[in-house]
Amino acid sequence: MDYGLTLTTDMMLVFGLVVFTVLMLVLEWIRADVVALLVIVCIGVTGLLPVEQLFDGFAGNAVISLIAVMIMGAGLDRTGVLNKAASLILRVSNGVESRLSLAINVMAGALTSIMQSQALAALLLPVASRVSARTGVPLKRLLLPMVCMILAGTNVTMISNSPLILLNDLIVSANRNLPPGADTITPFSLFAIAPIGLPLLFVGLAYFFFFTRKLLPDEESKQKVTPGRTETYFAETYGIDGEVMELTVTAESPLVGMSVGEVEQMRGAPLILAMKNGNESRLAPPADQMIWVGTVLGVLGPRDQVNDFAQNQLLRVQTRLRQFGDMFNPGRAGISEAVIPPNSRYVKRVLGDIRMRKHYGISVLAVYRGEQVFREDVRKVALRAGDTLVLHSSWRDLVHAAEDRDFVVVTDIPKEEARPAKLWHALIFFALAMLLGLFTSMKLSVAMLTGAVGMLLAGVLTMDEAYAAINWKTIFTLACLIPLGWAMDTTGAAAWVAQEVLIYLGAWPQWALQAVIAVLALFFAQVISNVGATVMMVPMAINIALASNGNPAVYALIVAISTSNTFVIANANPVLTIVGGPGGYRRRDFWRVGLPLTVLLLITLLVSVNWLFRR
Repeated sequence: MDYGLTLTTDMMLVFGLVVFTVLMLVLEWIRADVVALLVIVCIGVTGLLPVEQLFDGFAGNAVISLIAVMIMGAGLDRTGVLNKAASLILRVSNGVESRLSLAINVMAGALTSIMQSQALAALLLPVASRVSARTGVPLKRLLLPMVCMILAGTNVTMISNSPLILLNDLIVSANRNLPPGADTITPFSLFAIAPIGLPLLFVGLAYFFFFTRKLLPDEESKQKVTPGRTETYFAETYGIDGEVMELTVTAESPLVGMSVGEVEQMRGAPLILAMKNGNESRLAPPADQMIWVGTVLGVLGPRDQVNDFAQNQLLRVQTRLRQFGDMFNPGRAGISEAVIPPNSRYVKRVLGDIRMRKHYGISVLAVYRGEQVFREDVRKVALRAGDTLVLHSSWRDLVHAAEDRDFVVVTDIPKEEARPAKLWHALIFFALAMLLGLFTSMKLSVAMLTGAVGMLLAGVLTMDEAYAAINWKTIFTLACLIPLGWAMDTTGAAAWVAQEVLIYLGAWPQWALQAVIAVLALFFAQVISNVGATVMMVPMAINIALASNGNPAVYALIVAISTSNTFVIANANPVLTIVGGPGGYRRRDFWRVGLPLTVLLLITLLVSVNWLFRR
């Protein structure tokens, strides 16, 4: 079928915007959400879409559904659902590694069908850490399989995955621009894709059940178990060892009148974790805090090093913690690990500028990146997504700081379940949202929002906590990129690409065209965001299906699912980035685990889709 389309100025503008978006997302010169805002402004200025339609993405079904799912996920976490799941896993597995890994993967795959994938990965990190610490199973053999199953499980429903949530909006847009005589494409209901998603999940579970030990063998696991407040782990992994001691500043000491930051720059200085001036004591003293006669410093370091420093600087040493004993109680404070997620405000910022000690009462002891450990002058380190921070703080301060979601705490720290009494309220309203989405004609966004509002009214979350649970960067990126997909449809750019593709591939069978579309979607998802790849590929896939007499729903679904199954490059998906540091994974680990899994799921996807939509 040949539309006889010619390249127009509007089409070229759209292609220019697509190229610009791809380049900016790959090069990361500009933040992804700023790129998306630039795109929507350019579409408005050039008139590629009517102004009244330009901002419909912000009120679209996809955006509202995603907001509601994020809120409900936070509600389930706030009531302690994941802590109960961790306890259940330990009971079921009885410490046997194969059963333990399978139980975690099943839990991850099941929960991600009803929770947003990136949020779930962040929530399950400390759960996996706790399980690893209690059983001795290397964390490396738990985390990567777990997050791969999180990604595979997102294909069971339409609510846990940005590309699938976005898919229905792109289908509605495509329906407005169908050629004469073409049948309208029916949007997908909540569990419409479960017959495809479940085989993908089961194949993934079987893959890791039989091959995890071969893919991630013992000898390559340099990252040890993360057992909470165990000193040996941090000493072996980061070189942070020694004991906590108290140093009192005498009148003769050269430290008098110096700041904490200046002392930390001195040769042989131990780590300063606490400070007492007069009657005021605190952990993580800020770098500009001044030291006076009588100041007591709580320091960490090897005994010989601390004694030498004290002798040289005329300080009194106290090995027993008289001033800070209560502060350093393991039940109240200790060393922990946290990961910088891709959407963190700290990405590309220098640690010293963030001033974590002053604002949060948290000391950063080291930064772990790939195979590098930064310990000397960590305040000058510019953070990247996936960095692991080694922190010292009170558990209360750490929990409070983690609420901003700029870092994800990996270590299993002692904390009380916030609202366990509201557990059944959360489950009831979540189940109500699922039932409304499944058994009524109600729009998915309305069904999900019903559950979210129900949790708010029941006191599962406060409104401020609901705002904090929403990843606004993801929301803005999604809402602003949606019009790019609409512009590809309305200008005929997607149809023109389909026409040109079929000049070369028109004689190929349907399964071969579908495989090409799936591979292209996988490729673009590796180099740009899965949302960007979906926006760009779905209109083209639908037009290729129409031009080749294929089923456009099949082609659109293949794109949305393929862009979600990105396992090969850690930076291609925020879920993979989050576990890179805590698991101690190298680039080759992702290739060795992800490439065979990608091929297996691609084959499973093509078979399942064609079976479900067979004519």
